[in-house]
Amino acid sequence: MIAHPNIVTIDLAALVSNLRQVRGLVGRNTRIMGVVKADAYGHGLLQVGKTLERNGIDCLGVASLHEAILLREGGIRGPVVILCGIQTREDAHQVLEKGLVPVVFDLASAQVLSQECRNHGDKPKVHVKVDTGMGRLGVPDAEIVPFLEKLISFRNLEIEGLITHLATADEADTRPTEDQVGRFERAIATGRSLGLDLTLNHMANSAGIMHHPRTHFDMVRPGIMLYGGRPSPDFVTTASLAPVMQFKARVIQVRTLPDGTSVSYGRTYWTQGSRRVAVVSAGYADGLPRALSNRGKVLVGGKPAPILGRVCMNLTVCDITDNGEVRPGDEAVFLGSQGREWIFADDVARYADTISYEIFCSIGRKNIRTYLP
Repeated sequence: MIAHPNIVTIDLAALVSNLRQVRGLVGRNTRIMGVVKADAYGHGLLQVGKTLERNGIDCLGVASLHEAILLREGGIRGPVVILCGIQTREDAHQVLEKGLVPVVFDLASAQVLSQECRNHGDKPKVHVKVDTGMGRLGVPDAEIVPFLEKLISFRNLEIEGLITHLATADEADTRPTEDQVGRFERAIATGRSLGLDLTLNHMANSAGIMHHPRTHFDMVRPGIMLYGGRPSPDFVTTASLAPVMQFKARVIQVRTLPDGTSVSYGRTYWTQGSRRVAVVSAGYADGLPRALSNRGKVLVGGKPAPILGRVCMNLTVCDITDNGEVRPGDEAVFLGSQGREWIFADDVARYADTISYEIFCSIGRKNIRTYLP
């Protein structure tokens, strides 16, 4: 087997450290759902899920039934919440067979689940999604009474709690978040007035956990902060988050380009004076944003090296004129540390005008992953 020059390293000890940070922020009385959807943001669904379960996570959150089944079949025994719900009778059958917790936001899928429960004599837990201002999935908070009344009439669904999602918790203006909290509190009070206990209500994402204690309720849903990223590149937090993912490639050629030489597709960069460059073994096929072209950096020889020209499918060119002795085969770091220098996912996100979520998902799912315990 030929070794691949590009490798993603996942530090599971850093993941555990970030989980402790969450616990320190929310206290012992608030439960934690580890969000592991999208292959744990590119970090590896099963490896991350098992690590979180071993370290006391209360439940795991996934987007789809498929992900939930992968967790169950991989040995996860704790509660698994399907955040995007289910649709079909076969989905409902799998929920009952695997002991999963679906989020409910429309009566059609709830009725399918209810009918399947009657056939099997089960009473699964469900969470009801309320739209308090996200404008995405959920029952509008103004319509929660008739929805819950109908759901209660099914009799064989245990409504464990309500769920909602924050739209702007990472932004400086806190008024929309405060409005959402108020709407959610009223929805919970309404549900309880209908006779529901609603013991497990949750709305806080990573930004809510770090900036808005009122959003914590009975459970929180950390995602990006578990992986050492921030909700947005300029988000300020006192939490000591440890980077979990590193992405390293290799220098495959070192060249000296004379003055006035164009670099890469489209000739978007021209040398001004003689420049030493390294051609590195990773490109957008490996998850690097093409938006890093002429903007991003890579660590080579222990120093940042500016990316020159357009990022290609499998190659990227960087300027190593001031980076000392660099040879083919040397390490090139797009994400992580080299010597005393670091490039964080939020740095890459800032260069590419995106968010660290996208960086992790793209890089993590397109490369060979190795795990540090």
